Amino acid sequence: MRVGVVCPYSFDVPGGVQFHVRDLAEHLIGRGHEVSVLAPADDDTPVPAYVVPAGRAVPVPYNGSVARLNFGPVSAGRVRKWLGEGGFDVLHIHEPITPSLSILALWQATGPIVATFHTSTLRSRAMQAAYPVMRPSLEKISARIAVSEDARQTVTTHIGGDAVVIPNGVYVDVFARAEPAPLWQGTADAPTIAFVGRLDEPRKGLHVLCDAVPQVLRSVPGARFLIAGRGDVDAARERLDPTARAACTFLGEVSDHDKAALLRSVDVYVAPQTGGESFGIVLVEAMSAGATVLASDLDAFRRVLDDGALGVLFAVGDGAGLADSLLALLADPARRARLRAAAGVAVRRYDWSVVGAEVLEVFETVSYGAQSVAEDPQSGRFARWRRP
Repeated sequence: MRVGVVCPYSFDVPGGVQFHVRDLAEHLIGRGHEVSVLAPADDDTPVPAYVVPAGRAVPVPYNGSVARLNFGPVSAGRVRKWLGEGGFDVLHIHEPITPSLSILALWQATGPIVATFHTSTLRSRAMQAAYPVMRPSLEKISARIAVSEDARQTVTTHIGGDAVVIPNGVYVDVFARAEPAPLWQGTADAPTIAFVGRLDEPRKGLHVLCDAVPQVLRSVPGARFLIAGRGDVDAARERLDPTARAACTFLGEVSDHDKAALLRSVDVYVAPQTGGESFGIVLVEAMSAGATVLASDLDAFRRVLDDGALGVLFAVGDGAGLADSLLALLADPARRARLRAAAGVAVRRYDWSVVGAEVLEVFETVSYGAQSVAEDPQSGRFARWRRP
């Protein structure tokens, strides 16, 4: 099968959607399919061989973050050329109403189209306003995928219709088999706690973790906090008093290899996000690596952690609650071991061998022109998201 994939966000800067697109493309290529990805990127930016750069992206504030998008007549021309030369059996558009390459591709494309929705925004005036204009184009979509129940609810609330939930994928064994780094490993008296996320995006919750650090150190003075991610390190350090600052190591942006080693090494992974999360891929990565997960009680995180069966939840934005929960985990190695064991089984559902097969089944359903889907245990779940 020849698959065209449209990524709305720049490949110059890493992000969850870009990682999803990259990993899915490589999974499909590994299965023998031909894949071409169109994404914002400068022509001279190093990208994988299957990525076609569509030009420089422009940073735009969006959903509590900064999205790097590509739009305009030059971009439309590149989309038109890519579609014309592609000869795709199926076109897979991510975030189809994002004002970037995704909208441009949806406007111009014909043939089988699958759309994947990543965003969780249950109250969006922009999406509500855009829907009447986008409706004719959205009706061209043959099948819809949402990466989480929260993303599915966004679709049903703002766009109408439905979507099948197929989560983000992880190469579980890459994390499970990563070599721990001695520098990042903890001891009984000096446990290590990790955070991975953009430092200067408030919704990633680093400030919540910083508020908790002094309280943790009063009870466990040897605790070390390993903080990885892009952003202004000096500004992040300013939030900490001298004692807390000494206990925090800022690693900057880490490679995929180092992220796996970090998560494999630490005692607890903390996800203090305050909102805007539709899934929580880093939780799955941490569980795959064998780290005990402590996360804010967002709907998306609660689903990934099975209401606390696979990790511990604390109230959103509550630094004191984070500290209390972390101290309780550090004091109970047996509980951490139970949570790790349960999580290690559950994360297999998110492995690309499973997720990729589900996405491919959607592609095959729309590509081979099935006019209806039989209501049977194998295919009945797809009936509700296909275009009538």
